[in-house]
Amino acid sequence: QVQLVESGGGLAQPGGSLTLSCVASGSAFRHSVMGWYRQAPGKQRELVASITGGGSTNYADSVKGRFTISRDNAKNTVYLQMNSLKPEDTAVYYCNLKFGYDYWGQGTQVTVSS
Repeated sequence: QVQLVESGGGLAQPGGSLTLSCVASGSAFRHSVMGWYRQAPGKQRELVASITGGGSTNYADSVKGRFTISRDNAKNTVYLQMNSLKPEDTAVYYCNLKFGYDYWGQGTQVTVSS
């Protein structure tokens, strides 16, 4: 059974930074593709960034150069460092683990506003 617990969301000003963390339970973490998705009000959930067990990364065009995904397999944790935040980054951010099935965290709200 996999459980994902996110933390680190909150309110940031435009141009500011936030770091999201997601801790996974279970032994599948190091073999899994981990991802961060987001869903803004009235919009579909979209992929923000993903990272394979070997460390290969993929980013949405809208966040390239501003966001960085990383993982610590010893801590079963994946991170999303978000810099140069924009109001359009406001959304609920979800952690995802892919290992034969999609597992989701409960989501954490990120609000970018002055």
